[in-house]
Amino acid sequence: MRGHAPTLRDVADLAGVSSTTVSRFISRSGFVSAGARAAIKQAIDELGYVPSASARGLASRHTGMVGLCLPVVEADADLADRRSSRPARGAPGGEAVTMVVDAEPDSLVSWGGMYFGEVVRGAEFAAWDAGLAITVAMTRTPDLEARVLNMAGRVDGMVVVSGTLPEDLLDHVARRVPVVLLTGLSPASAHDRVTVSNAEGVERLVDHLVADHGITTFEYVGAWAGTPDDDERFRGFRRALLRAGLEAPEAPRLRGDLGRGRGREIGEALVAGRSHGVALPGALVCCNDNTALGLLDVFAAYGIRVPDDVVVTGFDGIEATRTSTPPLTTVEQPMAELGRAAVEVLTARIAEPARRTVTRSLPVTVALRASCGTHRASP
Repeated sequence: MRGHAPTLRDVADLAGVSSTTVSRFISRSGFVSAGARAAIKQAIDELGYVPSASARGLASRHTGMVGLCLPVVEADADLADRRSSRPARGAPGGEAVTMVVDAEPDSLVSWGGMYFGEVVRGAEFAAWDAGLAITVAMTRTPDLEARVLNMAGRVDGMVVVSGTLPEDLLDHVARRVPVVLLTGLSPASAHDRVTVSNAEGVERLVDHLVADHGITTFEYVGAWAGTPDDDERFRGFRRALLRAGLEAPEAPRLRGDLGRGRGREIGEALVAGRSHGVALPGALVCCNDNTALGLLDVFAAYGIRVPDDVVVTGFDGIEATRTSTPPLTTVEQPMAELGRAAVEVLTARIAEPARRTVTRSLPVTVALRASCGTHRASP
């Protein structure tokens, strides 16, 4: 039995290569021949060698960690059981938006689950491929600045959901480590960004409701003011209404907080207004699925028929939209692929700090289901 924990030198001796070659293999920082890789891997397995993250960081100025700054990660009970590495399907022909009618889950862009749980899952896959580890920080905390700066001191780069950090704190972090913004609007293209076709997805959805269902009165249920993704989605909503010659408000008249509970509160207010003679709009276009599901909860409780009395739609494509009553029409975004792409862009920035700033936009799918009156055609 060995009297000490195996070292990088032990691995090099057993594999018959130099310590520098082993270091390159572990850090993935340079060329290592196929034969040397196989010998090093066998030596690591035989010795039970575990690289020292602190030693690697001192030697290479890299920690082997990347950080994710998220506003919240929703619980996803079966996340651990769905560790498929299947890539998300993009829109055919490079299109930003695809339309499908009540499709089976496997043919949709979304992998199901809750939004940020899927984003983290995709980020984990990309980090694993790059030999990195992921650490996550929640940004809805009283000690936000301390928490974020602490993370910035322990990682090689950070993925930050747009709008979750104050601009001054974001700039402070970006002076220390590379930053990639996840979705939303980019502040003067100062950072790399990964996003989806937010505006185009909602625009195509509203076009469908106008052209195929004859709806002429709409209400957009937004998030809190200044939410970047919501701003883009509302812009697509307005654009579709203006093109159709319909009333298009300058800002959302109804606002939630992206949660199902707040969606229920909005639903209660709409029901109360209806009892006092305020008609429901033809369609409620919600900024996200949880808000829309909250509306469905309340409407079902009060006997308001969806879509006969009002159409309800969402955005994201979480698992619950397929099993709600009725199944929810929504704009599906490739949630896991967002996380994967963000880490890929970040690792490219870490490797090449002077590279040109990039924006990667991923396609979405408009999934038409019963909540807008669209049903799968009979075979």
